[in-house]
Amino acid sequence: MSQRLTLRAILSIAHLSIFRPRIFCFGSLNTLPILPERILIEARRQMIQPSHSLVKYDNPVLVSRTDGGVGGKAPLKGAHAGGPGAGGGGIDGAGKRLPPVVGGKKQLPPVDDKSRPKTPSQTEDILNSILPPREWDETGQLWVQKVSSTPATRLDVINLQEQLDHMLQKRQARETGIDPVRRELYSQCFDELIRQVTISCQERGLLLLRVRDEIRMSIAAYQTLYESSVAFGMRKALQAEQGKSDMENRIKELEEEKRGLDQSVLELKAKCEAIEKRESERRAMEERKHAEEIAFLKKTNVQLKTQLEGILSPQKK
Repeated sequence: MSQRLTLRAILSIAHLSIFRPRIFCFGSLNTLPILPERILIEARRQMIQPSHSLVKYDNPVLVSRTDGGVGGKAPLKGAHAGGPGAGGGGIDGAGKRLPPVVGGKKQLPPVDDKSRPKTPSQTEDILNSILPPREWDETGQLWVQKVSSTPATRLDVINLQEQLDHMLQKRQARETGIDPVRRELYSQCFDELIRQVTISCQERGLLLLRVRDEIRMSIAAYQTLYESSVAFGMRKALQAEQGKSDMENRIKELEEEKRGLDQSVLELKAKCEAIEKRESERRAMEERKHAEEIAFLKKTNVQLKTQLEGILSPQKK
């Protein structure tokens, strides 16, 4: 069954007794009688699949489970077998060995002569190297979902464009400026175009891979430069804020000192006025006293002169 059923549909089937309980597993329908609890488990497993991507992937396959049940595969140790972290490759649910990886990334196979026809396995190896399979662990089970190797048609490209526009509108991506949502969607769209081109021409796909990596490296450099400039701006802003605070404190201190000096000036002016008033009064008093003393001395001088004349007058006679 190609169409994936939702959780609501599964629950409806579980509660209707006229339907026979079934297991719905990633697009496949197994007609095995089970209990409703198993239906809920399968539905819950579907709800925690990786998020939707514009890149076209195949149906997920079960690589291993820790209890040694489904698939009969041994539990993985360290990096997942068949995933990007395995060194010798792994085996998927169909018994096919996945391409080996070295250093966390799959090795690209050598590009053959153009005259030699490309086998599907070579195309899948290159696709898995360009777009590594998605892996997730669920209740002890490791699921792997590889990118699809189905050639794309003109209708697929049109659908990709419609999905891109729909996702941009659904996730409310901004049309201008820096927007991580828009960048993520366009990156997925570019990966899907690389997948489509690689299937038809591996060399062109590898060249587009170099272009994609160069763009990502440039964006990472711009992001690092932006983050460093933001950090530099923040440091300068903090320094300016700290300098502003110090300057404001200095201004407050100077204003307080100015108010103190103004108060001292007022006090000194009042003191000077009091001294001037006191000194003017003292001077006036001294001048009055001096004038009285002069008048007294003049009067005494006149009296003594009169007495002297009175004494000398009889002697002349």
